[in-house]
Amino acid sequence: MIRVRNMTFEDMTLGLRLKQKAGWNQTPADWARFLVLQPDGCFVADLDGAPAGTVTTCVFGAVGWVGMMLVDPGQRRRGVGRELMLRALEFLESKGVRSVRLDATPMGEPLYRGLGFVPQFHLSRLEGELHAVGEARGVEPGCREHWESAARLDREVTNTDRRRLLFELFHERPGELRVVLRGGTVVGFLTTRRGARALYVGPCVATAEAGPLLLADVWRRHAGKFAFIDVPLGNAAALSWVKRNGLFEQRQLLRMCRGEKVEECVSQLWASSGPEKG
Repeated sequence: MIRVRNMTFEDMTLGLRLKQKAGWNQTPADWARFLVLQPDGCFVADLDGAPAGTVTTCVFGAVGWVGMMLVDPGQRRRGVGRELMLRALEFLESKGVRSVRLDATPMGEPLYRGLGFVPQFHLSRLEGELHAVGEARGVEPGCREHWESAARLDREVTNTDRRRLLFELFHERPGELRVVLRGGTVVGFLTTRRGARALYVGPCVATAEAGPLLLADVWRRHAGKFAFIDVPLGNAAALSWVKRNGLFEQRQLLRMCRGEKVEECVSQLWASSGPEKG
């Protein structure tokens, strides 16, 4: 018997155990952020009384994101993932969400297709050690007064109001926010966060001029660290820059949507915020 219930902070140990088995990069801080952003929209599936899977959601106005779909390897093919997704979709629909989005692994894609999700575009997960490269003139530390301008740029590029997520990320690691300004307006921003396996680089939203500067800046500041970054295949300039500067493709993710279509300006999306929130 499968019972889906709300996730609590006590379930973080379950989430960490499942992500460890999957080889994912999330930390306790990531799980805490999921619960802070959407405490009523994160769920655990119990199978025959024992916890067997997780899923998280986040509401950004009319757009909802699904992430952290994890099922214990020993409990797969028993309907746990489907029940979790049905609860997540029910929750998002109750919040008035018209577009549900996610980044699918190849393992999860058949489930999502069966629930009405359609492909939009692929992202490349790249990894490797960062090495100092080039100049990053014009990149400066971001401060609180830049947050609103960065959020406006992000909304223009992603067609989603991710202000709550961005402000949480900026607040958690204020020293990692970097911006490029033109006329006092943010035309590019980038932040990073610690991961269990690697530094995660992103989100990075920027113009064609600002994107390479922000990447060069983070490569320089974190030289010697092992890093992950998720880059849309449609942003050829970003993909070329990252590969040219030492990172290699680990796998691909497929961004999918259910309901009203939402489209990013992919040429200005230099790095995703991660599969959990796009």
